[in-house]
Amino acid sequence: MAASEWRPTKLDELGYVGRGKSRHRPRNAAFLYGGRYPFFQTGDIKAADFYLTEYSQTYSEEGIAQSKLWKPGTLCITIAANIAESAILGIEGCFPDSVVGFVADPHKADVRFVKYYMEILKLRMQNVSHGATQDNLSLDKLLSFNFLVPPLPIQRRIAGILSAYDELIENSQRRIKILESMARALYREWFVHFRFPGHESVPRVPSPLGEIPQGWEVGRLDAVLVLQRGFDLPRSKRVEGEVPIYAATGVIDFHNEAKVKAPGVVTGRSGTIGDVIYVQEDFWPLNTALWAKEFPKSEPLFAYYFLSSIDLKQFNAGAAVPTLNRNDIHGLDALIPPRYLQRKFQDVAGAMLKQARTLGLRIENLRRTRDLLLPRLLSGQIDVESLDHA
Repeated sequence: MAASEWRPTKLDELGYVGRGKSRHRPRNAAFLYGGRYPFFQTGDIKAADFYLTEYSQTYSEEGIAQSKLWKPGTLCITIAANIAESAILGIEGCFPDSVVGFVADPHKADVRFVKYYMEILKLRMQNVSHGATQDNLSLDKLLSFNFLVPPLPIQRRIAGILSAYDELIENSQRRIKILESMARALYREWFVHFRFPGHESVPRVPSPLGEIPQGWEVGRLDAVLVLQRGFDLPRSKRVEGEVPIYAATGVIDFHNEAKVKAPGVVTGRSGTIGDVIYVQEDFWPLNTALWAKEFPKSEPLFAYYFLSSIDLKQFNAGAAVPTLNRNDIHGLDALIPPRYLQRKFQDVAGAMLKQARTLGLRIENLRRTRDLLLPRLLSGQIDVESLDHA
């Protein structure tokens, strides 16, 4: 079917459209929360990839009584705070009036097609939502946009092609979470609970930190890793390349010059502090970050988990801008296992994180391919009917 035959259609012509509901009276009353009903907010929708299952808050029975429970398959569209973000409910849940729910008419629309078309319209919706005090996409504005819609079988075919990529992405993300969880659990098992291989034959001895396995050492944190301030890199020198530039929040750019060899450990020095990142490729640490220059008595992966176990935010030394002074934490007590055990952990847990990194690169490739296909499929440039016969 030619794209010229696709029909411009308003969202409310394709199904039911309604705003979420949340009176919250009395405001922020504790009894409204903490129950078994997921309460999705705009940030949860922005963080979701395709299906919405992760939430940061729940409603109690009293909370659900002043809200509305939406069924799986509902398309959630944000109209305040994070404008025009969207995700499909994967489970039952509630959301506030800053979110619009769309329930597709099964005879007119495939909700997945509508979700993908939202990506085409997102920038335009955001542009018409700028306000003097707060950005807002009213329901009337949302319903003023045309969705260029083919017949239902074509919608399903397009949605099926694109959702195949998203399903592969979600499966890979689940595997990454499992691998990361396994590596973290192994660290706790060996180095926190002292149930490392052969622990049964290792006696415990007294130390300033309590009883520890014989052969382990109590030292300072700077015996585990020595933190160094990152380097300046003017934007004029950030020529496009393959080396990730790490700032306090993670990767912010790429360029061509590698300053630090992997594996590495990075944490925030200024602006954002508390997060710790394990880096598996050569990188450039920016001056808002601290990076591990040396690992005197440790392996990088043990040092990463050890530093991650510390609440670094409590060492904030900045008044206006959060700041972490490396000297404030270098003197902290550290329990240092024998090097042979750390190497074994590096081999076992490192293999898990290496596989997770491979899956992460796969996700990046899948997203790039999907994002290239999306506008061509949703504009009719690719004849999906001919693909069935190819």
